[in-house]
Amino acid sequence: MITNHEKFMKEAIEQARIAYHNNDVPIGAVIVKDDIVISRGYNRSLERGNPLAHAEIEAINLAMKTLSSSRLNGCSLYVTAEPCIMCAGAILHARIDKVYFGVKEPKFGGIVSIANIFDIRDSNHRVEWLSSIMEEEIREMMKIFFKNLRLNC
Repeated sequence: MITNHEKFMKEAIEQARIAYHNNDVPIGAVIVKDDIVISRGYNRSLERGNPLAHAEIEAINLAMKTLSSSRLNGCSLYVTAEPCIMCAGAILHARIDKVYFGVKEPKFGGIVSIANIFDIRDSNHRVEWLSSIMEEEIREMMKIFFKNLRLNC
């Protein structure tokens, strides 16, 4: 039986595949409210020449437009890789309630790997999070992407 976590992470993986086929780091994200996907995003940093064009930021911007609000209370974010410090800060500012991710990001992870942005004691917003959702499938896609990237350099 497929859980909602798997269902929504599969949608995030589909977004990551778009980034992959665009020769960008394969990270995808979806934002869910009331069990409905309200926005999608994929990493477009290389495509746009913009280090801010992360999947999470793309999805957050679209969700804010969809809801006509800068606050995403009641929303959950599904993302294939642990959000970086920048994205973790944006998640806090947008007031997203829950974050679910697939693989940890040992070089830039802002939730558990490098920094623990969601654990800042004096923050006025709390974000629940859960990792390792569909981790093996995501890890394999990342491994193939970076292997091909090294071969083509």
